[in-house]
Amino acid sequence: MDHHMECDDSSDASSSSREANPKLETNLTKPQLEEKRTAVHAELARVTKLPSNSTYAIHRVRVLHKLLHLLSIQQRTVSQDEELELLFASLSL
Repeated sequence: MDHHMECDDSSDASSSSREANPKLETNLTKPQLEEKRTAVHAELARVTKLPSNSTYAIHRVRVLHKLLHLLSIQQRTVSQDEELELLFASLSL
């Protein structure tokens, strides 16, 4: 139950920062977005060299494909921007 409370606190902080800047990804320039796409493609190339039955590789490929999908959306919603931000943070790209 305490964990639920912590999640609520962090979502409040996140939504207040979103009010100040509701479309974070749209503030990136085209070269910055292209740089992110290039990093995702490079990581995808690296991960596809891993053993095909590796659960790490399978999961990573799914996440990378999700990132590419989100990057391809021209006008993302706030929740899509947040998901994109979290995925990039979790992959350390």
